[in-house]
Amino acid sequence: MIIRNHHLVLLAALIALGSVPVYGTAPGTVSGVVSDSSGAPVIGAEVELLRPDLSVVASVLTGSTGRFTIPSVAPGRYSLKAMGSTFLPSLRENIRIRTGAVVNLTLSTLYEAMQWLPSEPRNANSQKDDWKWTLRAAANRPLLRWLEDGPLVVVSDGSGAAPKLKARLVATGREGTFGESGERVSTSLEETPSNSRELLAEVDFDPGSAAGMESMLGFRQDLGFAGAVDSLAAVAIHPEVEFGGSEGLDEAAMRSEETINLGDMLEAEVGSTQVFARMRQNSPNTVFAALPFAAVAWRRGDSTVRYRMATSAPASEDGEDSQVWLPRVAVNDGKLTIEHGLHQELGWERSTADSDLGVLVFADHIDNPVMEAQERVALTAATSAALLSDPESGLVRTAGGRFASSGFQATFWHKLPGDNQVRVSYATGDALVLAGAALSGAPAASLANTQVSSRPRRAQSYSISLSGTLEGTGTRWRATYRWQPESTITSVSPFSQGAADPFLGMQLRQPIHRRRDGSSRVDALVSLRNLLAQGYCPYVLSDGSVLVFAQAQRGISGGVVFTF
Repeated sequence: MIIRNHHLVLLAALIALGSVPVYGTAPGTVSGVVSDSSGAPVIGAEVELLRPDLSVVASVLTGSTGRFTIPSVAPGRYSLKAMGSTFLPSLRENIRIRTGAVVNLTLSTLYEAMQWLPSEPRNANSQKDDWKWTLRAAANRPLLRWLEDGPLVVVSDGSGAAPKLKARLVATGREGTFGESGERVSTSLEETPSNSRELLAEVDFDPGSAAGMESMLGFRQDLGFAGAVDSLAAVAIHPEVEFGGSEGLDEAAMRSEETINLGDMLEAEVGSTQVFARMRQNSPNTVFAALPFAAVAWRRGDSTVRYRMATSAPASEDGEDSQVWLPRVAVNDGKLTIEHGLHQELGWERSTADSDLGVLVFADHIDNPVMEAQERVALTAATSAALLSDPESGLVRTAGGRFASSGFQATFWHKLPGDNQVRVSYATGDALVLAGAALSGAPAASLANTQVSSRPRRAQSYSISLSGTLEGTGTRWRATYRWQPESTITSVSPFSQGAADPFLGMQLRQPIHRRRDGSSRVDALVSLRNLLAQGYCPYVLSDGSVLVFAQAQRGISGGVVFTF
């Protein structure tokens, strides 16, 4: 009995000793260096240690050498995220920490993270490939590859499980749009794996140009009931745009956004967009702006009370995702400028299954409002050099002075029989007018006076939108008409979300070829803007040239969409 007791005591001691490494392991540390693609240390970058559910364990800043250290980390598996100003975030997942771990992170700039690169390796030891052009993300990971004489190819470096991929190719012809006229080819990719993360990529380029391109690359992390986190970057390269003797306009924007859900009643959204624009050829005209935004919505039953703050207006008044995050660029007083401001609104909305009713009040302070015009009589070299101009479309841009506006907006939406719907809205506020327009009989003025003469004027806006799908043919259509005084050259409510384009517009989408499951594979697109050519305001300059300003220039685009 005594021997047996000794064996039990010895067994208990061995179990206790064996349990020490599991439950008594000392905390570990995580250290490393954050650098850019050239190897230079990134000072002041924020490094976060994340649990598998992406909650933050600890956060530190890098020092003068780019080095960071996170002490007292319990053993386990973590992720490490690095963020720096003007850089895209970098995330390293599945890091196993016992006593210590060294993790070095590389941050990429907007241009490095998303660009069309020749198929040359970054260094002599890199593996070459035979692709003609490649769209690459951070860490040189290929996303989209384009063969000179072949189709779009979508690739993924994921694990054995096949990801869910959607790819779309759009070939269009455009006319009457600043910086985008001519033939365009767009590709888009959406990757939605089972872990609720999405990869979004869009590329839009001009095949007749060596560098004309618009791109978007983004990552979206769905946090389930808690909300979501978005990080998106957009780049636009317009080699045909001219200003001050320099050719080529480059724009870039990085947008970070977080949506937070606090139960079913409260939803908050906060984020910021970093915008950069410049003219090429070592031009001194370079502008940078940080544009924050936030929104809060409180729901109770069918009613919602909203507050929204924004500092940039949507680039596309129809709310197309491909053009948001890139505010409009113009010229004011001989300098490149970005249209921005401060918009605040407070509104109430009531929603049912068949209708929506919303009202809001707003207050705006708008800086560098863009005024777009068409050259009716050719400009002199001196005048043209003082404008942001697009020779391909014949459109020019200048900017008016800062002005304030406040107003009211009401919107009603109703579902109609046959999968159709109607939307009507009314708004009142201030919009810019030109005191020296030729139709008023005023004498000719210099270009500088054009900007000075712009004044805000109280105006009203009415809009109606009808949309739906035709039975049998599957044609999706949308017809809109937005009216405000034709003497105004800017919108009454420029920060309005989902507003219709000025005057008469139409969009059609006709399926041509369908899959067996009924989804469309090939579609034809047609879009018409300001079909009746309304709202044109001629302005005669002292050099004899004529600029015709308008809220929206008459434009047309059409093409074919291939969905893979």
